[in-house]
Amino acid sequence: MLDDRDYMRDSSRREPLPWSVKLLIALVVCFALQCINDVYFKSSAERWLAMTSTGLRDGHAWQLFTFQFLHADFLHLLFNGLSLWFFGRWIEFALGRHRFAAVFVLTGLAGALLQGGLMLVLPDVFGPAVVGASAGVSGLFAVFAWLESESEVRWNFVLPIKAKTLFWIYVAVEAFFTVVPTQRQGGVAHAANLGGLLMGMQFVRLGWHRDYVALPWEKWFKRRPKAAKRNAASVAGFDLRGAAKPEEPLTEDFISKEVDPILDKISAHGIHSLTERERKILEQARAVMAKRS
Repeated sequence: MLDDRDYMRDSSRREPLPWSVKLLIALVVCFALQCINDVYFKSSAERWLAMTSTGLRDGHAWQLFTFQFLHADFLHLLFNGLSLWFFGRWIEFALGRHRFAAVFVLTGLAGALLQGGLMLVLPDVFGPAVVGASAGVSGLFAVFAWLESESEVRWNFVLPIKAKTLFWIYVAVEAFFTVVPTQRQGGVAHAANLGGLLMGMQFVRLGWHRDYVALPWEKWFKRRPKAAKRNAASVAGFDLRGAAKPEEPLTEDFISKEVDPILDKISAHGIHSLTERERKILEQARAVMAKRS
């Protein structure tokens, strides 16, 4: 939806805390609780929430999600937190809150399924337990790299490199250590990272980063007649030279020819790349949607 984008919201209203920031806070709070539990409570909660080969065999499906909220140590949390801060905020701004959440959940699940499957088949090789948000964070980076392929990022905060090039380097490294799970790889869940990277790439290739492309569950749970979809897509007509035509409905043809390319341009190059005419179209759309909400 258009109003899911940060740039389509009414700036006069107080904005809620971004989901990327909420997620970062949740990771920090969970790590603090882990530390408190280590010292004072010594409960078995972490064993139930981490992704373990024993838990997966026993059908503890929630571990495919909860393991991302736990971390092995402070440096583990710091690295994932910084990556979430840099790439997560951009993804949420460019795609909107719901698509940001979809990226993190889907890529994290893809990484969990790949890592968890290998843990079940080869528990002695891939370890008994995995924690960390690396799979979802890797997915966020993958989406960024495919949408901003020519952007320059700092590898390990030092070496400047194009985002798409760094993406393929990461894929190669994670794939190598997944196929060659040597003890020299430092205990990193490379298969989880690889699954997140590949799912992030697929997210963009399937066009799920676009507002007008329905996510899989939206198709499953929100079936509406074509007429209803057509009415929902019509918000108002615009005079592209300036004034709105409130009595003339905006057709799907106009959306596909005028509004959708603007949204794609923002996803690819950022909101600052828009012309005055493009900004005016989006602002008029936001105003009309606000009146009808």
